[in-house]
Amino acid sequence: MKYADLHVHTFYSDSTFSPEEVIMCAKDKALSAVAICDHDSVDGIDPCTELGLKMGVEVVPSIEMTAETGEAEIHLLGYFIDYHAVWLRDKLREIQVARIERVHKMVEKLTSLGIKLEAEDVFKIAGKGTVGRLHVAQAIIKTGKIKNFRDIFGKYLGFLKPAYVSYVKFSPKEAIETILKAGGVPVLAHPGVMKKDELIKELITYGLRGIEVYHTDHREEARMRYEEIARANSLLMTGGSDCHGLGKGRILLGSVRVPYELVEKLKLESEKIKAGR
Repeated sequence: MKYADLHVHTFYSDSTFSPEEVIMCAKDKALSAVAICDHDSVDGIDPCTELGLKMGVEVVPSIEMTAETGEAEIHLLGYFIDYHAVWLRDKLREIQVARIERVHKMVEKLTSLGIKLEAEDVFKIAGKGTVGRLHVAQAIIKTGKIKNFRDIFGKYLGFLKPAYVSYVKFSPKEAIETILKAGGVPVLAHPGVMKKDELIKELITYGLRGIEVYHTDHREEARMRYEEIARANSLLMTGGSDCHGLGKGRILLGSVRVPYELVEKLKLESEKIKAGR
């Protein structure tokens, strides 16, 4: 049976893995397909696709976009997007600039809270990737002030925590519309992390097509709950490891996998979306 990991990052966002490392690791884990879902970036898709063709690993062109309401930060995955679209790349460049500004503000807040950082420390860790909170957290760990990510996000960088800076310019409706315009299939990422299940109905009205039921941070109770929600609302059930290389301390790629037939279902759904644009 063939399997896929449908949530993988490269160093074009906040993973420590290069495209080569992603594909080699996927091959080593006997995966038939991986979805490259970098945060607000599509730069990793082509190099992964090129290597995947040589190694026999299919690459699903995808993205992870962040939206925000007053109640929650919402992550949306877009599968089989038209990632070469000029308008999409222009929009992503705007978001990436806003992410840089956000880091400067977070660093200011952290300094006022007694954790002295320089923005350049964060950008050095991010390298060519779209910079984000995980890079800030890695920079904090390097200071030795706090030793684990859970404490950093729980006390400082989590949604509405003291050093949190409100995310850029997307409402959930706008993020879903952007994915649909790019011919992609919008899927709610790790809802068990968001913990705002009451928002799912609203997201469906905007065009949500699936839920990431299977995820590293979802225990059995959460998986069962999201399976039930997906069935009740005729949503696709996706799953992935959310691998960030060693960015979260250990390699997760392949630890969550779904049957390859889901890749085919996402592809068909994308074709319907593209045909209906």
